[in-house]
Amino acid sequence: MIFLIRHGQTELNHRRVVQGRSDYPLNESGIAQAQEAAAKLRGVFFDAVYTSPLIRAVQTARILAPALEPVVDERLIDMDYGPLEGTRIDAMSSEAVAYFRDFLHKSAPEGMEQISAVARRAGAFLEDRCKAGGNLLVVTHAIVIKRMLEHMAPEAAGGIRPGRIANCAIYTAEYLPDGAWSVPAEISQTARDQQ
Repeated sequence: MIFLIRHGQTELNHRRVVQGRSDYPLNESGIAQAQEAAAKLRGVFFDAVYTSPLIRAVQTARILAPALEPVVDERLIDMDYGPLEGTRIDAMSSEAVAYFRDFLHKSAPEGMEQISAVARRAGAFLEDRCKAGGNLLVVTHAIVIKRMLEHMAPEAAGGIRPGRIANCAIYTAEYLPDGAWSVPAEISQTARDQQ
């Protein structure tokens, strides 16, 4: 089983600023979010913990699984937003807004990483790490998680867009013996559906 979780909040998240590769730590809310997520995962034994190299992801991983040293995997790093990094989300150029509304049919603005590159590295990570089995905790970023969810459901042809992935949202899926994935589910959503 794989557990995909977005890092906790940082000050840039709070201020609605494009963060990308900017390396900001968790703020107080982010630490609290990670602690709440750890409580949801209490009782789950993880065989390994993988994380983006950015400090917000590493800090989240350490709160979620304090007994395990997280393994940094560069493929889990956030998208490189290039010149957009540090820009308020509500102040992005019309070109950038158009790209994020339809990134499947538009190229990234100059200086940004292409979404196809994020998809390739996210898919490669899943193929390399998940076939061995066991319970894996993966702490990364919203855009990387979206690409992983699409990799798990290739029939969606890039159509999986669960909307905004909140800080410390947790998705689970199982790598099946036939080489496919179970349908990914958000832990909090699953808990609500069972009540």
